[in-house]
Amino acid sequence: MPRVSVIIPTYNCDRFLAEAIDSVSRQTYQDYEIIIVDDGSTDQTCQVLEPYRNKIRYFYQDNQGSAVARNLGIKQAKGEFIAFLDADDFWIVPEKLAEQVNCFEQQPSLGSVHTGWRIVDGNGKKMIDVEPWCDVPNLDLESWLMYKPVKTSGIMIRHNWLQQVGGFDGELRQSHDVDLVLRLALIGCEANWWRRVAVGYRRYQGNTTRNTQTQAKCLLKVLDKFFAHGDLPKPIQKIESQVRYHTLVWIAWYQYDQGFYGEMARFLKASLEYTPYYRVETISDWVEQFKRFSVQNGSSLDICLLTDLSEWQQLTFKIRAS
Repeated sequence: MPRVSVIIPTYNCDRFLAEAIDSVSRQTYQDYEIIIVDDGSTDQTCQVLEPYRNKIRYFYQDNQGSAVARNLGIKQAKGEFIAFLDADDFWIVPEKLAEQVNCFEQQPSLGSVHTGWRIVDGNGKKMIDVEPWCDVPNLDLESWLMYKPVKTSGIMIRHNWLQQVGGFDGELRQSHDVDLVLRLALIGCEANWWRRVAVGYRRYQGNTTRNTQTQAKCLLKVLDKFFAHGDLPKPIQKIESQVRYHTLVWIAWYQYDQGFYGEMARFLKASLEYTPYYRVETISDWVEQFKRFSVQNGSSLDICLLTDLSEWQQLTFKIRAS
């Protein structure tokens, strides 16, 4: 029985899939199995996988989304630990599996171990390294809510914890990793960092996380679902407005980054319901948050471009006039 099950869901990622599998094969830790879950691909995925047939376990399903695909992988997994890898991502540190397993061995109470990630372009060229522990040193329920510092391809988790929460929410096309870590933390699953940038996360035109409207809808659904729990700890209940404000501003920045300026203004306006600041002060905070999110994603904010947008001007004029 392999100790680690590596689950790779794939949907029309034939141009990246081999690199993902090869990055697993290069791991110094070899007590693993690779489970490929084909989520209804219509490209050359089967041909790409042919040379790996003796190295992988392959499962096919009609297209239902990566959450459902991962759940099928979890159901089939034999390992004590589950590691996830998206088909268009890759592991850049050969010791990743070995060191994460070592974290569990050194701290038996751990339920999950997480890594940092490197944002790369479609060709794998480095854009920026993300070391989330610099801002979020402790992974607890509050930090998951406020900062959501999770990248699925960096997670290793004990199989039994996934079984306890029923895996991923298959109704969520995106943000199901955020939903998962929140549900795990809520029932006491202890998480920690392996403080290395270990994952190459591709950002390119066409990958699912760039579907901005779905991303926004799913992330807000995750929060609605979480705060609908009637038995949340009192300190968590008290930060609901803060969490919602921070999330809405992040979504607004994401819309801005993708060029959806009307949606940007819509989400900024929605954040006013939860702002901890006077309304005019909120405008300044939006700018500061946009600067920070831009830097975190390997770019810089063009403040002139932002403030010259008619959508920005119309929104801020109404705020100042009110």
